[in-house]
Amino acid sequence: MATFPQLRLRRLRQNEAVRGMVRETQLTPSDFLYPLFVTHGRNLKVPIEPMPGCYHLSVDRLLPEVREVAELGIPGVLLFGIPESKDAAGSGAYADQGIIQEAIRAIKQATPQLAVITDVCLCEYTDHGHCGVLKGDTVDNDKTLELLARTAVSHVEAGADMVAPSAMMDGQVAAIRSALDGDGYAETPIMAYAAKYASAFYGPFRVAAESSPQMGDRNGYQMDPANVRMALREVEQDIKEGADIVMVKPALAYLDVIARVKERFDYPVAAYNVSGEYSMIKAAAANGWLDEQRATLEVLTAIKRAGADLILTYHAKDACRWLVGER
Repeated sequence: MATFPQLRLRRLRQNEAVRGMVRETQLTPSDFLYPLFVTHGRNLKVPIEPMPGCYHLSVDRLLPEVREVAELGIPGVLLFGIPESKDAAGSGAYADQGIIQEAIRAIKQATPQLAVITDVCLCEYTDHGHCGVLKGDTVDNDKTLELLARTAVSHVEAGADMVAPSAMMDGQVAAIRSALDGDGYAETPIMAYAAKYASAFYGPFRVAAESSPQMGDRNGYQMDPANVRMALREVEQDIKEGADIVMVKPALAYLDVIARVKERFDYPVAAYNVSGEYSMIKAAAANGWLDEQRATLEVLTAIKRAGADLILTYHAKDACRWLVGER
């Protein structure tokens, strides 16, 4: 094998044309899914303070947003709902006229080509902020499964193309798969939040989704950030239960987990570039501490390079514009 001075690896870095020829990881708009927060009311586009560029949108203001997403070449959106009222059982999550159900119907009428994926969890809908119904001070896993399945079916009945259970309840994928199959939706895929960690990086999202726990925390059901072998067990279990896509969340602090999941399982892998990861770049860029475009594209490239087939990111629209500008 040739060595220096015959071997000069810098030859392939001398200009952008040559660098592009040998670039191993390419970002495209089809890599992204764009999360959106929808709320009741009309003509509402309310900024989410810790997430610059993100908004609470009423359904009428949501439609121009999803048209723009489709025009940019992003294949789908992930919906989170802010209900008018909350209760202990999170009933707004599975109400026929719930905010997500209303939004799905409107989006599918306005942009039928856009994939609508729905987050299936109860945390935005419960008055206590936990991801399931409580039994004393803890979440009742098996009772919650019934409500998650009911929520997923209601979303698909409204027109959702895919459901994404995120509550981290044991058996949630199997419960949803069984319910969908039993109601005639055997062709509807499930994107499972398979390895969802109990992360500090969710802070801005909890403001956006109004979903902070009113007591305790989620460490009893979300994953310990120190563990990777357990993440592989979680992913394996969700695959056995019928998941079609498995997700690692967060992304940037868990690139090793994404890589391990991709190497271990021959399965589509999604990664959620979460709110705190987004807000850090936004805050640093606003202070002039880094170049937002370069930092964002570097982070997204790293997530894809680690093995993600899909990246859920609040940067999606900006990233698409920047990628077009680079070509």
